[in-house]
Amino acid sequence: MIGHKFMGKAHSHAYRDLPYFFDTSLTPVLQTIAGRDEKGVEAAARKMGWASYDTDWRSLIERDDIDLIDIVTPNHVHAEMAIAAAEAGKHVLCEKPLAMTVEQAKRMVEAVKKAGVVHMVCHNYRYAPAVQFAKKLIDEGRLGKIYHIRAQYLQDWIMDPTFPLVWRLRKEVTGSGALGDIAAHILDLSRFLLGEFKEVVGMMETFIKERPLGEMSGGLSASVKNGQMGEVNVDDASAFLARFENGAIGVFEATRFAGGNRNGNRFEINGEKGSIRWDMENMNNLQVYLVDDEPGLQGFRTINCTEEHHPYAGAYWPAGHIIGYEHTFINLMAELMNGIAKGSSPSPNFEDGLKNQMVLEAVERSVQTGKWVSVSS
Repeated sequence: MIGHKFMGKAHSHAYRDLPYFFDTSLTPVLQTIAGRDEKGVEAAARKMGWASYDTDWRSLIERDDIDLIDIVTPNHVHAEMAIAAAEAGKHVLCEKPLAMTVEQAKRMVEAVKKAGVVHMVCHNYRYAPAVQFAKKLIDEGRLGKIYHIRAQYLQDWIMDPTFPLVWRLRKEVTGSGALGDIAAHILDLSRFLLGEFKEVVGMMETFIKERPLGEMSGGLSASVKNGQMGEVNVDDASAFLARFENGAIGVFEATRFAGGNRNGNRFEINGEKGSIRWDMENMNNLQVYLVDDEPGLQGFRTINCTEEHHPYAGAYWPAGHIIGYEHTFINLMAELMNGIAKGSSPSPNFEDGLKNQMVLEAVERSVQTGKWVSVSS
């Protein structure tokens, strides 16, 4: 694993807990974790169960006893690391967004295909049982023709003007702000559930233009580095409209300035035969409305997706014994291990990451031009 903070903790936990819940074809062995801060990565290795640590990620690529490289770094180094790993014959798991640009993402896809290695992008929200069950209902035609999706990802962790200028707020490191960081999740969920985007038109805004310099200290916390100020050159909020290839229309909003919303990843989908709603802050529940219900009993019902009938839920606890955020990673890792055993790349993989990047870039071009932009152009 390259990186050891927020996502490093989430991924490490998933690898360690995977054998407790899933009988996968392969079992992960936590060989080495890498990071630039020797003291920090040594502590992370000890706490999270890694056999060793290194301060040079390139040494991981060269080792014969490592089969999989897991990239949980800031976005600007994803491409270099993933391409190097693939060229060395390593399978690759990469955090989202896959790349900084479409051009980078294309090179990453070419590299993993040429090398014939297994690859995935860690869009873990796909692997909430309720989301998987929503996909099953849509695929079975329970909602009929899909008309609408409205999706939001609302957070509030940078609203304080004194919150420091961390890497997630610097374009040269992260690529974009709320758009690439959290809108990437809801557009990936939309592609998973509905299919491909056709065209988009969007807007972005940066509310606080300058912040004190600082760095992430774990999770979404940060510390101020010194008294100097720096320019915020990414969006604090983004919103866009979309048309899908299947004729559905979408409304999307991603912001880190929605006070009171800690992790409001939500969607509602409306079809000719029914509707579904999901909210990550209540991730085990899926709300379902079906027009065929008899008059007087119509309305949204709440399905607690913890039964054996629900995807992945049967691997855990008895019905009603809810699971959490960390289990979405375990479910994804189960697919990754089985994919490596079979020599196939489960979705979301680098090709999904490229398609997501194309949507993100189309939104940015739309903001620049003030016009609808085709996702495929």
